[in-house]
Amino acid sequence: MTTKIRIELDHAGIQELLMCDGVSGVCRQEAERIAAQAGDGYEVIQRTPKKRAYYFVAPVSQKAAESEATDKTLSKAVR
Repeated sequence: MTTKIRIELDHAGIQELLMCDGVSGVCRQEAERIAAQAGDGYEVIQRTPKKRAYYFVAPVSQKAAESEATDKTLSKAVR
């Protein structure tokens, strides 16, 4: 006999979690690690829309952009 399990998400709680300082801090630390691993010319950029805080790493110099295009520097840094 199978038992059905029903899971109901607390959407307000999830929203609060996505905006909390702890989650934001972990995301920022990981973005900083990736930028450091990628090397010079990469920068952590923060966006904070209404639903969640997030960070990404982008090349900010021509040399870094070329390195990403030819050598996939950011992809390697993520691993």
